[in-house]
Amino acid sequence: MNVLRTAAAMTLFAALPHLALSQKVARHWSGTATVNGQAVPVQLDLTSATKSGAITGTFLNGTERAPSSNGTLTGQHLVLHFNSFARTLDGTLNGNTLTATYNGARLPAPIALQLHADRDGKPASVFVPAAKADGSKKGATINGDWEITLPQKSKKGESAWTLRVAPFEGNGQIKAVILRIDGDTGGLYGRFDEAVGEYRVSRFADSGGAILTLKPNTDGTLLVSDLKAGDHWIANRPEAARLANLGKPTLPTEQTTVVNPAEPLRFAGPNLAGTTVSSTDPDFKGKVVIVAIGGSWCPNCHDEAPLLVELYNKYHQRGLEIVDLSFEEDDQLKNPERLRAFVTQYRIPYPVLVMGTPDELNEKLPQGKNLNCWPTAFFVGRDGLVKETHAGFSGPATGAAYTDLRNETFALVEKLLAANQTASR
Repeated sequence: MNVLRTAAAMTLFAALPHLALSQKVARHWSGTATVNGQAVPVQLDLTSATKSGAITGTFLNGTERAPSSNGTLTGQHLVLHFNSFARTLDGTLNGNTLTATYNGARLPAPIALQLHADRDGKPASVFVPAAKADGSKKGATINGDWEITLPQKSKKGESAWTLRVAPFEGNGQIKAVILRIDGDTGGLYGRFDEAVGEYRVSRFADSGGAILTLKPNTDGTLLVSDLKAGDHWIANRPEAARLANLGKPTLPTEQTTVVNPAEPLRFAGPNLAGTTVSSTDPDFKGKVVIVAIGGSWCPNCHDEAPLLVELYNKYHQRGLEIVDLSFEEDDQLKNPERLRAFVTQYRIPYPVLVMGTPDELNEKLPQGKNLNCWPTAFFVGRDGLVKETHAGFSGPATGAAYTDLRNETFALVEKLLAANQTASR
């Protein structure tokens, strides 16, 4: 009898983890992440854990989604891996509370997260309370394009950035995005904060967090403050900026050129299998080639990858080749796990070369002139010469800028493929 009781107890004990995992896990969680002392709103969507403990978590930002590569829930211990950024969320579920840290590559310190299960079963889109229905104070409309004037030129030589603001899902909510020469911030979502008379917008995703305020001034300008970095800028409407003779945002095709347009763009480096791939290889002879400068650490390179894959799948049979020249940190050069995850996530079919560290960019590509943006794409014609260079990438969050970039890129590739020049490289 004692043997039977012991066996039954052992069976029940072994089943306990699976019983715990089969319990329903709240799907929508909201709260804050503490980034550089600032409370950045976080929205996290969890799937129900399976008996094996597998679970998926997805950061939500407006319509944008950033899912985990994989995850586990063992008892109350939640672990979510975001492999394409080499980062991990590690936390504890305690009823309707999730206490966690987010840590990994290129983060100076772990980010603390404090989340709670949303009572209505739906994720809150922003953390500023909605405007009251009794006609209380609302913010001035700031929708449309603005130009942020930089007090001094950026490290990349920019005088200004573009700020684009649009309404989002009604009820006073807005979506803002800043376009720099190297790319964009991704969508920043929020609404007017009546208590302080300014719009507060933010995002938190696998790439990290950001929080800004946009304060309308009585003179028609906008005070833009990056709370995480402590930077403050003045933004004008583009027409007002022209009247004031302020510098314009740099166009992507103006930033980077080549030292000698009459010389081919040369490159060589090992792929992830260790095989050297070179611009002089027969695969590239007489082909249109997009040489994409990137790194798996670069959020805008993540935005660019799906478009490059789409171009390759559509035009490869007509003579398009793409090669990704990836520059990674020292630890990733020794074991490029993040880069492998990047390739897997976007199902990249073209060669990806491990070129070195970011500070070796100009050494490895001396033909580039003012080459300082990730990503940068060189469009090479069938004769082996660079026909156009595009610095940065305007991702889907930029709306019309992304649509225009897509259309222009497809048109350029079509034009280059139509050329009959076949000079050797």
